[in-house]
Amino acid sequence: MARVILEICVDSPEGLAAAIEGGADRIELCAALNLGGLTPSPGMIEKARKARIPVVAMVRPRAGDFVYGPDDLEVMEADIGAIRVAGLSGVVFGASRPDGRLDEASLARLVAVAGDLELTLHRCFDLVPDRAEAMEVAVRLGFARILTSGGATTATAGYHDIADMIALARGRIAIMPGSGITPSNAGSLLERLPVTDIHASCGARLGVAPRTVTLGFATGTEKQTEASRVRALKQAVTRNGAPKLRTS
Repeated sequence: MARVILEICVDSPEGLAAAIEGGADRIELCAALNLGGLTPSPGMIEKARKARIPVVAMVRPRAGDFVYGPDDLEVMEADIGAIRVAGLSGVVFGASRPDGRLDEASLARLVAVAGDLELTLHRCFDLVPDRAEAMEVAVRLGFARILTSGGATTATAGYHDIADMIALARGRIAIMPGSGITPSNAGSLLERLPVTDIHASCGARLGVAPRTVTLGFATGTEKQTEASRVRALKQAVTRNGAPKLRTS
């Protein structure tokens, strides 16, 4: 039975350590996961560089949409260059046009800077109006995988659409489900989808002092990756492997 890679997204030193302890196969390194993930700091990149498992870093210069102007792209190019120099395994990024289509020209600029780094297209893909068109762009640019929830709020809710994406991909690019994946639903998802990778945070809500939120230093939605949750998800993934596709 094929092995499924468990990717855990983290945004703190504690989360990084917990993901590794719990048995993650790959780390997605971010800042501000409560905002969907932003580019991690140089210090976090340096710490993650020492990890014994592959680490890919988010490249997203700000919260909000994925429509980037020249200044945004310059920042992203510099961040990708720094990640390459640090020796991480890959980068995670995306760029959209105002209508939601992938911005192929901007993506091509970023891909050129990435060089031989492994490429993941993030959930900007969930905003595209034509998935077949967007997938061809991703394949043409050399992305290794697409992170997606199938356009739904969770991967379990969007599994029919994820199955359609896998069929569209025809083995040319990996489709990695993400959003809301837990030990309790991973088995059901893997029974339906022949995926090679899944993505989760395995986070528990952090207790934040109300005044910290009131003063704008936190949103109150912050979470922390827990090793026990990663371990439980890893066990669920290992039990289920990568079975044949079932759509009903």
